[in-house]
Amino acid sequence: MHILAGRIAMNEAFLTNIASNATSILIAVGLKIVGALIFWIIGRWLIKFAIGLLTRSLKNTTIDPTLVIYLKSTVGVLLNIVLVVAILGFFGIETTSFAALLATAGIAIGAAWSGLLAHFAAGAFLVILRPFKVGDFVTAGGVTGTVDEVGLFVTKINTMDNVMTVVGNNTIFSDTIQNFSANPYRRVDLVAQLDNSVEPSPAIALLKEKLAAIPNVMTEPAPDVEILEFNPMGPVLAVRPYCSNDHYWQVYFDTNKIIREGFGQAGFPAPAQHFTVHQRAA
Repeated sequence: MHILAGRIAMNEAFLTNIASNATSILIAVGLKIVGALIFWIIGRWLIKFAIGLLTRSLKNTTIDPTLVIYLKSTVGVLLNIVLVVAILGFFGIETTSFAALLATAGIAIGAAWSGLLAHFAAGAFLVILRPFKVGDFVTAGGVTGTVDEVGLFVTKINTMDNVMTVVGNNTIFSDTIQNFSANPYRRVDLVAQLDNSVEPSPAIALLKEKLAAIPNVMTEPAPDVEILEFNPMGPVLAVRPYCSNDHYWQVYFDTNKIIREGFGQAGFPAPAQHFTVHQRAA
């Protein structure tokens, strides 16, 4: 009986010891989880504060807005990585081992997501080479519109019909880029069809006079109005005023109006194809 009672007492002590150790471990883990959550919340707040401070400090400088956006994104990613490493260190995980694991994972992810890394590298080149900046009107990656944002992996372009389009940076960088805002002015290309019965010289003089009255048409260089070609209906005039990109469509539409209205007021006949019919003798 004494032996049995001793064994029972030993088992009870062993179970009590296990329960005590388990409780201590759970409390320690729970405290670390709570600490990690507090660490994460404070860290995220500090990251937002740092990025906000960076934004405010760069806002009044001459640094290009595109570069500012890119710097904000890069700094945000790096600070979040530092925060994760710090939290892992708080849990007692060896950060050097984590760094090696992160490098290995980076290689694996790089092999699987090579396209994503290509977009990242292309984004860096877009910021360095600066073929365009935020606010420029461009054709890039097959999309035409105003650049809204140049990000780490993608560029946002707002098209002329007000559709926000997201294009991968590598798609843009590997294709032809046209920047319509890079030069102080651009040319509007239109044509005016004349009837065979109309002399080109009066029509050219009339259009030059009308073009000079259109708002935002540049006087230097002066608008070009010349004979472009001939077709069965008559001479075709090239009508080419110059303007800034901001006024392109206004000048485009106004030029079409003065062609129609000017020719009508001058009494020029509507262009028509003329045929000569020869009847064979019986």
